[in-house]
Amino acid sequence: MDMGEVAASDSGPVGVHPQRSVLFAQVSDSDPRMAFDEGGMMHQFGTRGSFGKVYLGDVAKAALRSLGTHGPPKFTEMPRVDEQRWELECETEEVRMFVSSRHYWGFGLFAKCFMNEIVIDGPLQTRARCAMDIVASLGRNPWEPIRVRAFERATSGTMSEHTSSWEGLISVARESMSDDISRLQDSIHRMRGIDESGDEILDSADYDLDRAREALADKNAPAVERALSRASSAIVRADPNSELGVMERELL
Repeated sequence: MDMGEVAASDSGPVGVHPQRSVLFAQVSDSDPRMAFDEGGMMHQFGTRGSFGKVYLGDVAKAALRSLGTHGPPKFTEMPRVDEQRWELECETEEVRMFVSSRHYWGFGLFAKCFMNEIVIDGPLQTRARCAMDIVASLGRNPWEPIRVRAFERATSGTMSEHTSSWEGLISVARESMSDDISRLQDSIHRMRGIDESGDEILDSADYDLDRAREALADKNAPAVERALSRASSAIVRADPNSELGVMERELL
């Protein structure tokens, strides 16, 4: 082991798996700076009652954001002297995420000396969408490290394994979202021509599906889901047999 490196991870990268994904990512920026209280709950820096300080980093910020609405993140290993070495957990109704931060080369003197290990438990499609959103938020491939050999040793995984773990999940997310778009598009085609007012509403659904396709091309999972939600709502409103459809026509 070279000077400044750390011991290897207990688990290598795991992408597409029935229950759990284990992903490793290169940190690029140490910000944002956060705080935590005596119980380990994370807070905005400067919050009353918090006393510790921690550098969350760009990867962990993107990972938490990918969860959408979630409970308060909790540090299970609080930083001490090194404010960029820590472990936290966070969960939603569907998934539970564990993120750890540690340096893998250069004694942790710079932000880019660090990597994050991201463990996600939950349904495969949700984990896949998290992975896609992390990559989109960062605007780079997080599995591409500054020091390849040190990264491989520290993570117990080759670069091809890291690439396939991330890209495998992204592929699952893309296929799932593409299927959702196709399903809604089929619904629009079936409902065309039932009545004129419904066709006008279906035009807006078509527009939203186009936005969903654009967002999917950008690997922007949240934007895809927002567009799909709008399209789905419009389809329900356009259905003359649905309660919303009846109400829509009464207002016209």
